[in-house]
Amino acid sequence: MQYDRHPQALQLHVDAQYASPYAMSVFVALRAKALPFTLHTVDLDAAAHQDAAYATLSLTARVPTLEHGSLALSESSAITEYLEDVFGGPSLYPADPVARARARQVQAWLRSDLLPLREERNTQVLFYGARKPPLSAQARAAVQRLFSVAHALLPEGAHCLFGEWCIADTDLALMINRLALHDDAVPPRLADYARTQWQRPAVQEWVAMQRPPLSTPTT
Repeated sequence: MQYDRHPQALQLHVDAQYASPYAMSVFVALRAKALPFTLHTVDLDAAAHQDAAYATLSLTARVPTLEHGSLALSESSAITEYLEDVFGGPSLYPADPVARARARQVQAWLRSDLLPLREERNTQVLFYGARKPPLSAQARAAVQRLFSVAHALLPEGAHCLFGEWCIADTDLALMINRLALHDDAVPPRLADYARTQWQRPAVQEWVAMQRPPLSTPTT
């Protein structure tokens, strides 16, 4: 198969609230690759992702979706792996096969587990400064799994999982910051790691996006 390696056709569809952690991950990846792209917003509150045209484009009717030539690809980790495979520039994943596999494992795990934590400290905390009730027992158990994995993978005193930044660092830091930015208790070295990752220019660019008001009150 021949790939169009020219980035001029890249178009990224994200939520109009700029609150999707997965949209942020792809946005940061594109910035890390220094790839030009056009940003489009989809109003999830108005169910625009379910419109026939967008659902057909996205296939899964989700954000983010990346268009590159004739390809439209959704699911954020699939997108970042595609960007790594097709385009040169700075790497999104470690060069070492074992570390690369581990980074992909971290991405898959963060997207498939820890649901009580993701629900009780949703991204309104990160991008709207929302305050939430104390964590449930189920969420506290998820927090302990998060801390255990992060401690096992992050070397003492390190600010990156695998020696140099990779996209899994952005994803893991976001999950930790669901707690740290809400002033929940976070072990100091994990809080320091997440704070450092949060200062990456592309992350701060996403944080600074102009967002519409929340459609429902937050607690």
